[in-house]
Amino acid sequence: MKRIEIKNAKHYCSGEKITVYIENGVFTDKLTGDADEIIDAEGLTLFPGLIDMHCHLREPGFEYREDIKSGTASAAKGGFTSVCCMPNTNPVCDNAAVVEGILRKADQVASCHVYPIGAASKKLEGKEISEMGLMKEAGIVAVSDDGKPIATANLLKKVLEYASDFDLPVLNHCEELSIAEGAMNEGAISTALGLRGIPAIAEEIMISRDIQTAEYLDMPIHICHVSTKKGIEIIRQAKKRGVKVTCETCPHYFSLTEEACQTYDTNFKMNPPLRTEEDRLAVIEGIKDGTIDCIVTDHAPHHIDEKDIEFSLANNGIIGFETAFAVGYTYLVKTGEVSLIDMIKTMTENPSRILNLGRGSLGKDMSADVMLADLSQEFVYTKEEIRSKAANSPYIGTKLTGRVKLTIAGGKITYDELR
Repeated sequence: MKRIEIKNAKHYCSGEKITVYIENGVFTDKLTGDADEIIDAEGLTLFPGLIDMHCHLREPGFEYREDIKSGTASAAKGGFTSVCCMPNTNPVCDNAAVVEGILRKADQVASCHVYPIGAASKKLEGKEISEMGLMKEAGIVAVSDDGKPIATANLLKKVLEYASDFDLPVLNHCEELSIAEGAMNEGAISTALGLRGIPAIAEEIMISRDIQTAEYLDMPIHICHVSTKKGIEIIRQAKKRGVKVTCETCPHYFSLTEEACQTYDTNFKMNPPLRTEEDRLAVIEGIKDGTIDCIVTDHAPHHIDEKDIEFSLANNGIIGFETAFAVGYTYLVKTGEVSLIDMIKTMTENPSRILNLGRGSLGKDMSADVMLADLSQEFVYTKEEIRSKAANSPYIGTKLTGRVKLTIAGGKITYDELR
């Protein structure tokens, strides 16, 4: 493995120019010999490698959309060095054999560290608890039923209790399905477009159920991709009461609103749906005051045939690895809403802490996971530069600021715009 020296880099916290040494895949105070590669990072800012605790790599079973090789290459382009992949694969990641298969493939082809998330229920059917203990031994870092909520309060209670025996965080998609059959946010715009809407309370009801269950058991729960003002307030008040709840949001919820759906462009169709401007501002406020712990991508690649159809029939989801950092920097930091340090915390330290990954730091002897970015560079995100197999991004053609220039995962250069 290469000995690497990074010089003239600006530290994202202190702003001071520093030199970083990497040997045997970890950070070190000095090298035991001459550097195999010297990287001059003049004009660039050095960050810990980003961590995405919620994404979809689609393998096994849906490799026509994405696979581990293409997905992690896309992640590396976005500055991510660790990604946690959701279990809605085929077969479902609900047993040790599938977990082992994912990790074996990742070891062969991945451009970043891959952490599988196991299904909370068998086959994601919401009926029986999955083999969490065996999956934990095989390498999962959490459990979730991903795009489906854990079906009932009774099952959630059992999942929380059982997962706690294995120190596995429980991540839940909060959606009351009985009132969530729609294509976009319910409101005046959905009515004008003739599209069935998904009301905000579909998310908020389930957030309330989850928090009350976690509070009753005095056990932790993590709420996925929060998108509504009231949902954020429910979580805020629960945290004040001492409930062990954490949550995440996605870049599209603080940068886009339901108004984007007026073009019927299915790249603006996701679940939860894009909400109102009031909700968007509430998401930013939640990041500012720490109610929202993490920014994740919910990277959800789809084949063009699943997106280039009527809005109401198109699959939910967008790709997000390659734009997450720049969208965050453009809409949070550059606007003065959130400090750079606080934004990076939501994409490194916090997800590492919640999932017990032991990453997200530039400290000595830590895994050498690094991202270098040019915070002054403006660029237009283009379809041609996408590394994912899919191109279902709402940011194609958007001018962003803050371009990732180099990514190193475990001491290995995985993305490089400097050469």
